[in-house]
Amino acid sequence: MAEFKDFDFELMVAEALMYGAGTPTPVFGIDERSRAAPVGDLHSHVYDNGWEHSVLDESRAYFEALEIGGELPATVDELVLDGGNQVFCGCSPVRDGEDDLFDVRSPDDLPLLPNLRRVLGAGTVAVPDKTERFAARGVTVVC
Repeated sequence: MAEFKDFDFELMVAEALMYGAGTPTPVFGIDERSRAAPVGDLHSHVYDNGWEHSVLDESRAYFEALEIGGELPATVDELVLDGGNQVFCGCSPVRDGEDDLFDVRSPDDLPLLPNLRRVLGAGTVAVPDKTERFAARGVTVVC
């Protein structure tokens, strides 16, 4: 199983695998989970509790416990960072994307993805010299 150091990097990988390739399953859906727990309107619930600029505890717990193992990490050749990624919407459903909540801060997880070749939207990768550091691993960064 891949052991990620940067939670936001793990979310990028989960986006590529879960919402792109369809594995691992089940696909995380905060809307379904909020209906199962009687919170009423999810957006109102988030605003009423002041969670609009944070990752919901349930979402964090789900993704931290998610096992991305076996050959799955080796199947990822491209990561796309976009404020509208489904994984981000599931973690912070009312976020406007105008913050650094999901910025990747470390390149230490790159070795977990041996076939990664491209990162799109890397403006949210807050790693000094990111282009050079990713290029050293054969990864093209497109901001």
